[in-house]
Amino acid sequence: MSLSNPRSQLLAALLSRRASAIRYTRDASLTCLQSRYISTAPKTSETLPPHSKLPLKILLRSLLVATISSHRVLLGPSLAILEFLNSSHRSWIFDVQRNPVLHGLLKKTMYNHFCAGENRGEVTSTIEEIKRMGFRGAILTYAREIVVENRTEQESGRELKEAGCSLETELDTGIDAWREGVQKTVEKLSEEDILALKLTGAGAAVSEALTSRKPLPAQMESALADVCSRAMERGARIFMDAEQISVQLGIDTVALDLMRRFNTKGKVAVVFNNYQAYLKSTPDILAQHMTLADKDGFVLGVKLVRGAYISSEPRHLINDSKESTDDSYNSIARGLLTQEYREFGALDGKPFPNTDLFLATHNKASVLEANELQQTRAKEGRPLIKIQYGQLLGMADEVSFSLLQLADQGADAKTSQNKAPIEVYKCLSWGSLGDFGIHCVEERVVEEDYKF
Repeated sequence: MSLSNPRSQLLAALLSRRASAIRYTRDASLTCLQSRYISTAPKTSETLPPHSKLPLKILLRSLLVATISSHRVLLGPSLAILEFLNSSHRSWIFDVQRNPVLHGLLKKTMYNHFCAGENRGEVTSTIEEIKRMGFRGAILTYAREIVVENRTEQESGRELKEAGCSLETELDTGIDAWREGVQKTVEKLSEEDILALKLTGAGAAVSEALTSRKPLPAQMESALADVCSRAMERGARIFMDAEQISVQLGIDTVALDLMRRFNTKGKVAVVFNNYQAYLKSTPDILAQHMTLADKDGFVLGVKLVRGAYISSEPRHLINDSKESTDDSYNSIARGLLTQEYREFGALDGKPFPNTDLFLATHNKASVLEANELQQTRAKEGRPLIKIQYGQLLGMADEVSFSLLQLADQGADAKTSQNKAPIEVYKCLSWGSLGDFGIHCVEERVVEEDYKF
């Protein structure tokens, strides 16, 4: 529900300005992109700040988080406190699960800002709330992860084996726990929602298989098939989360196999792979996957991010500058939207394979540029691919709600959005405050644009 009273609008304007100062460049090109849309919007009422779509309680909470994260004198101590609370404590006083006052304080502030909930009722309520605000759906993730540090693939695989992990057991408890958690996540989804899968959360046996690019354990293959089938039954899609480069190539293989199985009906992508624009190899890998999609006759699901593990990847694999990553991200998006990428779609080139695109980014310039291109092509009657957008819950609300405003304006004006609708998602994580929530909050507070 939009905020209608002047005081709430003032708060929304303040938060929008603060968000701009923290996260987004205010260069001439971005201002030009924004002004093109505003100038064509209906003039029946004054254009409200993007954050005016937020309910008042969320608006106030967002202002609190933005204030903390934008001041180093506040951010440093806040992160130290979160790290302290995330460690094990014998005393109930500092245990977020046993201390009701501490649990309630963190739950009502930081946790609820970034996380979907601790149980099915809370998660369902959060998803319903974001859909009432105009979002198409939710990307829901169950997080349980082995951290792979900055090592080569051989080192990572060797250390997993040396840790004494039994990789050939009849029943792997890590895979079993992963299946149980993901199945609980699937049951919280409804039509148009998306299930995000982090494969390394299934434990050492799966991580070793991905690192060495061997077939997944049969138990994991069965679990993966079950959760994907159940997600499809509920009308949901599947995102394969990006991970460190040491396991990413193995994940690519798994994702492509799932696409061959599930992305052949109805000419729509059900399974999406993650492509990280900060890696130098990504443009070539995407072209290779497009070749396979054309050859094997499946729809390629592309979730495009800037990158997720910049602090733990070997430096030589990453673009030399953020500008290079921005250029890579925008050029990939542009090539897919125009259906002219490398040798695909060009005159006398290879046919452009069926592709669906999901732009997962907190970069406002990237989403505005992509949306402008899509709307222009729709007006000119050119062929279109499906595109959707997404940001993390509690972050980049200016980007999310700017897109929702454009969607509202297009619906009012009956523009090209009838053919090219603007559909926006929020990515939500769920879990208990003690077992998962504090880690989730800490991760998102320090998160910059590269994460999503």
